[in-house]
Order: sequence, then structure tokens, then C-alpha cells
Amino acid sequence: MGGLTTAEIARAFLVPEATMAQRISRAKARIRESGVPFAMPEPDERGERMRSVLHVLYLVFNEGYTSSGGPSLHRVELSDEAIRLQRMLLSAAPEDGEVAALLSLMLLTDARRTARLDADGQLVPLPEQDRSRWDRGRIVEGLAMVERATDAGPLGEYGVQAAISAVHDQAGSADETDWPRIVALYERLEEMTGNPVVTVNRAVAVAMADGPAAGLVLLDEVTGKLGPSHRPDAVRAHLLEMAGEREEAIAHYRAAARRATSVPERRYLVMRAARLASG
Repeated sequence: MGGLTTAEIARAFLVPEATMAQRISRAKARIRESGVPFAMPEPDERGERMRSVLHVLYLVFNEGYTSSGGPSLHRVELSDEAIRLQRMLLSAAPEDGEVAALLSLMLLTDARRTARLDADGQLVPLPEQDRSRWDRGRIVEGLAMVERATDAGPLGEYGVQAAISAVHDQAGSADETDWPRIVALYERLEEMTGNPVVTVNRAVAVAMADGPAAGLVLLDEVTGKLGPSHRPDAVRAHLLEMAGEREEAIAHYRAAARRATSVPERRYLVMRAARLASG
């Protein structure tokens, strides 16, 4: 599997690169000093170990699906390898609902990959994608995995995220999407995780369900909580554009572009600002 850099890992955990480098160094030192050999965990440790494994595979998949830096939007070798390993994990733990849920989330998300770039290699946001290009085989399998996770018991955080992806993938268009259902699922996920990234995503769903003003109010709650990430500015620009606030939207698109480390995302943000500036 292609390796992740310290910078990519740091961005995934929303911490500075130096902080993540120190954490990795300390972890390696503890492993060396412990002298504990690699072995299957004891039953009482299995749940915590499984959560760690799922989290790592989730981060690897995300980096493959949307590369945090460089010239390419996707690093397919990473997302494909994460899916392969997740299938292996499900074979080893077939009764674990969260394992099935994470595989579902990966499949339902990856199903949209080929529609995320147009013929010129430009980023296409979800509402504007040609849904006929989505991978129906991935969607069918992913939906089956959501059902499997639901049958295994109450949904955890990966199950809720998979349910959100399922709503998107079953909708014929952005307008036909059940946005109130997505808002409710994000609210549930927010209660589980307290993650500000979830709040940003909920702001988009709220804007689609109740209008951009409502989404902007929610977005204000996480201002400053995502470090150097470009996403809050990008989402604010999008909601301001929806609200008809052209000049403010241009300013936030440009601010987001300055912070974006992915070339395709930066190019898309610059293009949006230029399009609004040209009227």
C-alpha cells in the first residue's frame, strides 16, 4: 500500500505537521521500549483495537478519494487498497456491524469517483455530477452492506455516515435528495463525535433543506475550529453564492484557494471566484 506522509496524516487529524511528527516518534519509542511482540489482542482489548484499525483504514480511504495535496484529486491505489483490506477485515469479523458499515461507506463514496472530474480534468461538485457515471455495482453492494450493518445492531458513526451516503446515492438529482433526512443523520453523527467537520457538512445540508442563511448561522459555530483547513471558507463561499452575496462569496472562494493544498481543489475554487467576478 502506498505510504502516507506525515503532512497528510497531520491534515487528516487536523493538527500541525510538527505535532503529528512528535506523536509518531513518541509512539514508535513506546513500541520499541515495551518489547511487546505482535499478537492477537486479548478479548477485552479487541473493541478498542478494532476501532483503531477502522479509523486508520477510513483515513487511508479518504486520502485516496480526495488527496490532501499534489496534482491529482484521487490516489486510487490508496482507496482501492483500503477497500481490499476492509473486505478482509469483514471476512475476519463478519458479525461486526461497524466493519460492514465502513465497507458500505467506502463503496457508496467510491461509486461517485469517476463523475468527480469532467473531460478537462476539472473538479465537479456532487450536485452537478452526471449520476449516470456513478458505479451502480458499487452502489448495490454498498446498500446491501448498510442493511447488514443495521441488522447487526444500532448504527455507529460509520453506519450513520454510510446511511448519509446511501441517501445521496439513491437520489436522482440534488433537488430530489432527502435533505431533511441528511440533516437528521448529521445531527446524530455530531452527537456521537463532536467533530467540527461534521458540523461543516451539516451546515451544507441545512442550507439545502432550509436555505443558505440557516447554513451560515450553523457554520459560524465552528469558525476557527478547523485550523488551516480550506473547507470552512469554501463552504461559506458556496453558501454566500447561494444567498446571492457575490462579493463576499468571491472573497471566501479566494481565501479557500489560498489555503487549499490539493491542486484540483485550488483550481476549482479559483474558477468559481473568477466566474462570479466576471458576472
